[in-house]
Amino acid sequence: MGAWPVDAIREAVAPLLPGFAVEVLAEIDSSNTELMRRARAGRTGPVLLVAEQQTAGRGRLGRAWQSAPGDSLMFSLGLPLAPADWSGLSLAVGVSVAESLHPRARLKWPNDLWLDDDRKLAGILIETASSGGAATPRYAVIGVGINIAPRPALGLSTPPACLQDLDLQAEAGSTLLRVAEPLVRTVLAFQDYGFAPFRARFAARDVLLDRPVKLSDGTAGTAHGVAEDGSLLVHTAAGMQAISSSEVSVRPAAP
Repeated sequence: MGAWPVDAIREAVAPLLPGFAVEVLAEIDSSNTELMRRARAGRTGPVLLVAEQQTAGRGRLGRAWQSAPGDSLMFSLGLPLAPADWSGLSLAVGVSVAESLHPRARLKWPNDLWLDDDRKLAGILIETASSGGAATPRYAVIGVGINIAPRPALGLSTPPACLQDLDLQAEAGSTLLRVAEPLVRTVLAFQDYGFAPFRARFAARDVLLDRPVKLSDGTAGTAHGVAEDGSLLVHTAAGMQAISSSEVSVRPAAP
């Protein structure tokens, strides 16, 4: 593993988040799990936790995220957050990460990044923990996993892509430096203004837009973008449906 630009990231982010810390761990079960543990123990300072290797990495719907050291960038951003409405946070995070990575990065509702050839480049997992009484902000843990080097497709429902498909020199440290500060700015802007200001930016990279899709309950329809609250709009035989639950899986329909 190369050197991590810890000082440069801290210097860029600390003016936005006083007390901000950056930690790199050689191995951990899951960076999200660790920050959730800390939050429940009362440790709720702003932190960026990087895991060089995860032994129990998690994706959405309980899926495993597995990677050899150096093949992926895996990190979690933890901070107290108090938006008026949490709806659409994963989409705003996706917008920020995609814009930082590459023009070919697309957004697959609700929390994946694909390339424009329908291969998965990255995933996002957001969790929250109570950090005190009802009047205190919740602690948000925003986990991001980005494929850096090629990985086997065996057992994956979506073929994997990686940053080295786009840039042979891509590596985890420089990618983190590119992504971290814009991500913090995005999360703070979401806290103040919600998802609505990110809607057009999401639409510009929406990989499902105007495509036939199939929901996990078997419903078929055509994706029509996202609403101001980040819900996915799908035109079905029964009319337009707004899909808001991240527990619903949405796939492009087979041609």
